[in-house]
Amino acid sequence: MSAKSPDAVDLSPASFARFARYVTDELGIKMPESKFTLVQSRLLRRVRDLGLQSIEQYGEYFFASSNEEEREHFINAITTNKTDFFREPQHFEYLRNVVLPAVSGSPFKAWSAGCSSGEEPWTLAMELAEYASRHAPFDFVILGTDVSTKVLAHARHGIYEEAQILPVPPDLRRKYLLASRNKTERLVRVIPELRRKVGFYRLNFMDADYGIRDIFHVVFFRNVLIYFDRATQEAVINKICRNLAPGGYLFAGHSESLHGLEIALRPVKASIYRKTV
Repeated sequence: MSAKSPDAVDLSPASFARFARYVTDELGIKMPESKFTLVQSRLLRRVRDLGLQSIEQYGEYFFASSNEEEREHFINAITTNKTDFFREPQHFEYLRNVVLPAVSGSPFKAWSAGCSSGEEPWTLAMELAEYASRHAPFDFVILGTDVSTKVLAHARHGIYEEAQILPVPPDLRRKYLLASRNKTERLVRVIPELRRKVGFYRLNFMDADYGIRDIFHVVFFRNVLIYFDRATQEAVINKICRNLAPGGYLFAGHSESLHGLEIALRPVKASIYRKTV
């Protein structure tokens, strides 16, 4: 680890190790030393918000209390949330062309596991609404889950800046996104008809029981596995598969591999898997 200035706000190596263990134990997220600067910068925000003098003082406050509200603030600060509308578009093409035509029964159920600020479940909602418009009767429901209450609140509102919706095809923008009446804000909101189709729920993948009773036709679990070690990846996928229908599909991130894991999934295409039992 590189030498650091002795500024009072700095995070000590010992405190970093303590926070890193907490994050891994609570959230399953790997926290190597390369994350030192990231952790320090994000904790400084909490130091300032609470009017404390240093990260070390924050550490004493955090670990000495069982304050659930501060635990929530900490998780919101420390977790990374990166997503886009129509991210990895080949997945939505496969959903449209292969998965949906083969589905029987209604409603179709989709789970965006690790949904961040909502772009993924709202993309799913647009795709499924388009399919429903051509294949009546077809109904669907979508669940979005994340461990961060901050991004879940953003997702529930369904409000985005115009720059964020550039990946959405123009015809879908016109149908499913409403521009703000205040033109200076340059904001759009998902239409009410779609907002009624998507529910959001806080979920920690480390929980023994996810508390979800629905069985899903598809699970989008993308760009989350990269934060876990292999043992955690296997455990989490096996828990997710409890809620995946036999023959259902799991979509992983293009940079993620499930090879070598003891799971009830077989690959059907790059980063797309199907439940075998």
